[in-house]
Amino acid sequence: MNLTKIMPLVLVVSLLQGCVFTKIVSVPMRVGGAVVSIVPGVGNTAHDAIDKAAEVVDDVPI
Repeated sequence: MNLTKIMPLVLVVSLLQGCVFTKIVSVPMRVGGAVVSIVPGVGNTAHDAIDKAAEVVDDVPI
């Protein structure tokens, strides 16, 4: 096999590792929680709930 066929395979395998996969899911959740925390009154509560959910996603054993 030449290098042009091996590199996409290596890239896909590295992206499907558990750590990278969970970060792809949890980072947007954390950013959304940070944006929601701006809302007066309920923002911090919603941010804390989203942050706890993101921690659970990070702990998924993949």
